[in-house]
Parts: sequence; structure tokens; C-alpha cells
Amino acid sequence: MSVIDSKCKLCRRAGEKLFLKGDRCLSPKCAMVRRPYAPGIHGHNPSRGGNEFGRQLAMKQKIKRLYGVMERQFRHHFDEVRKSPGITGDQLISRLERRLDNVIYRLGFAVSRAQAKQLVSHKMFEVNGKRVNIPSFEVRVHDMIVLKQNKKNKQFFKNQEEILKNKKDVPHWLALDAEKQTGKVLALPARDDVGVRVDAQMVVEYYSK
Repeated sequence: MSVIDSKCKLCRRAGEKLFLKGDRCLSPKCAMVRRPYAPGIHGHNPSRGGNEFGRQLAMKQKIKRLYGVMERQFRHHFDEVRKSPGITGDQLISRLERRLDNVIYRLGFAVSRAQAKQLVSHKMFEVNGKRVNIPSFEVRVHDMIVLKQNKKNKQFFKNQEEILKNKKDVPHWLALDAEKQTGKVLALPARDDVGVRVDAQMVVEYYSK
């Protein structure tokens, strides 16, 4: 099975596009266009996972796959936000949105979160003037994200430069300077900023059992 096929199956399992493959998700090749049902011989059966526990588990898996995090790291994020004031589910989404790899993706430096994770790991960006190579690094309001000067001449970023200049869907909580290839965190992201239907409160209920 190819990487494309495996990622497409995650979207089909979730029942909607999770945009795990970048531009492919916007094309007619998208699996959710060609086969908009769950994979497997029982994929057309709408009753699968119909009980409460099944729905909560499915939601947890959906959010994990959306942000590309493994169970241990996802649980760590959950345990951290549970200590914070406010609605735990909303705090969880806000924290996941503020992962550096997700911010790089949201700004348009990468076509998918998986690619953004790789770029961060390869030390392509600085946050507030300091090199960061940890995809899960949590950005904060007023943080500046900058493509390192010595990386701008790489062909990949030269190709992305025109894409950045035409990018219209930067979230309201981020600011992009396409010419300088920098981004800034303006505010904390909210639950509605995800762009995909998620109910993080179901994750809270799942871990509370």
C-alpha cells in the first residue's frame, strides 16, 4: 500500500476530507471524491461505530490523524490542557493548532502537516530568532516565525514564494508576510478555526471513562 493510499484511507474512515495530502485533496483524484465511504467490505454500512464509546473513539482518532500525532503525544497534550482553566476540549484544539508544524502548514509554507513536520525537523525555521526543530513546539501570541535566511534559496521555497503571495486563506489568528516569508501569531485560535468538523469534548468524555 502506498503512503497516498494509506492517508486517503484515514479520510475515508473519518468520513470527510482531513487534507492530509495537500493539493491532491482538492483534485478529482481525492479518495473522498471517488470513494466517499469507509474502507473495507463493511464500508457502506452506516451503523458502524454507532454506540457512544465508538463515536468518542472515532472522534479521538479523527483529531489525532488530522494533526498527525501519535497516541502518547496526543495524551500528553490532553493532560497538559486539562490543568488549564476553561473548556478542556477547546483548550485541546487551541494547543494542537498552535503546534509549530501546524502553524507552518496554516501559513502556507507547506502543502500538508506531514510536510510541515519534516521542514521543522530539518531546521528550516526560527521562532523569535531562535532555531526550533521540534514540530510539537507550542507557539504563543506575538511569536514571530521566520524562514531561515540561508534556506530561502532552496528550490522548494522559491516555488512556494508565488503560492504564498496568492494565499487567501490564512487564519485570522495568524499574519503572513509573503515577501519576507515570515509569520506572526496574532491571537489564540478557537475551536471554529479548525476547518474540519470536530468535537473535542468527546475526547474529554473518552478519557474520563
